[in-house]
Amino acid sequence: MKNLILLLSFAYCLSSSLTMHAQDTTINSDTIENYQKRSPIYDYGETQLSNTTTIPDYESKTEKLKISGTIYESDGVTPAKDVILYIEQPDEHGDFDLRRANDKRYVHHRGWIKTDADGKYTFYTFIPGNDRRFNQLQQLYPIVKAPSGPSYELASFLFDADPLLTKACRKKINKKDDPSRILTPTLKDGLFVVQKDIVLNTTSMSTK
Repeated sequence: MKNLILLLSFAYCLSSSLTMHAQDTTINSDTIENYQKRSPIYDYGETQLSNTTTIPDYESKTEKLKISGTIYESDGVTPAKDVILYIEQPDEHGDFDLRRANDKRYVHHRGWIKTDADGKYTFYTFIPGNDRRFNQLQQLYPIVKAPSGPSYELASFLFDADPLLTKACRKKINKKDDPSRILTPTLKDGLFVVQKDIVLNTTSMSTK
């Protein structure tokens, strides 16, 4: 399944969020079926979410990344409060560190935030690598959920300096997708920093 996802990602210069779920706390037999089927955005367990989080292994990575921004309502102006944003990603080698909890696989490098009253969020993570075996782009895979709506996947966040992000791929993104998904971090005091604002959709079927 992983290989298929990677190949499709390269072929269409798009991405789909992995559907590997996990939960950090024990769940009982009455809820296991729901747990196995649901999106990983719901699997933060008993964690009290804030608008800032750190992806596992952040401190040990060389290319540390701070990605922050504002999530807006669909009007593109009003800050969206209490929105959950989930991100998962491969490691610096382009490999997904897959683990297992409650007999279900999940991506180890992941995290959740909930926006504050101003719609602000921050992730401390690292720049993912390419998996050249499958021509995999450097990508972060986000899922978002507003308080009053269902969760839905956003187009993966890409990186401008990615050597595999070709002119042909950029052209397709500019024509059919949102060019703002391509991030251009700047290096400041040993930390790559980038802003990525997000506008919520009126339906769960499209992304911004």
